[in-house]
Amino acid sequence: MVAASFAHVRAWVFDLDNTLYPPSARLFAQIEARMTAFVARTLDLTEAEADRLRADYWALYGTTLAGLMAEHELDPKPYLADVHDIDFSSLQPDPLLASRIAALPGRRIVFTNGDGAYAAKVLAARGLTGVFDAVYGVEHAGYLPKPEQAAFEAVFALDGLSPAEGAMFEDDPRNLTVPHLMGMKTVLVGPDIGPQDHIHHHTDDLSAFLARLV
Repeated sequence: MVAASFAHVRAWVFDLDNTLYPPSARLFAQIEARMTAFVARTLDLTEAEADRLRADYWALYGTTLAGLMAEHELDPKPYLADVHDIDFSSLQPDPLLASRIAALPGRRIVFTNGDGAYAAKVLAARGLTGVFDAVYGVEHAGYLPKPEQAAFEAVFALDGLSPAEGAMFEDDPRNLTVPHLMGMKTVLVGPDIGPQDHIHHHTDDLSAFLARLV
């Protein structure tokens, strides 16, 4: 049984974007457009050049922000405020998901490569405010992003979380590599990418998967 493999888990870690809401909401499409516009404006690039750089930095550094900080010494705070200034109306409250997360035994946290202010808005729109014991943004990891091991270590140390008693839910497969190495149960939320050594479980319906655990 799936539930038996999670019997030891007392720390439930959830990514935010495309994990706690469906990709069909297309929030990240808005964010990517604002990222491209910010990069073009800040670095005096064409939109096409900025979009290519945005994607290149995401692939190389884990996030576009990490690349901008490493290559251009960008101040992260104005960037994060700008790119997350989006319309949240495509998100709908999900009381069933809220009840299933709340029923998980132990500590429940959010760890996102966005910032805490943005995470709070997403959680409010999804009816998930108050469901989690803590919400950690990229600022809590010193602006190091997942998949960097140091980012996980910083947030887990801050929370007092024991990875051996943890489970990680993520839509980006590369962000599950370090949690797996740290001894966590890993769950890919989204399209099935086939067998991967660092992914223990896959689901395209987070709420339904959690229903099997509680």
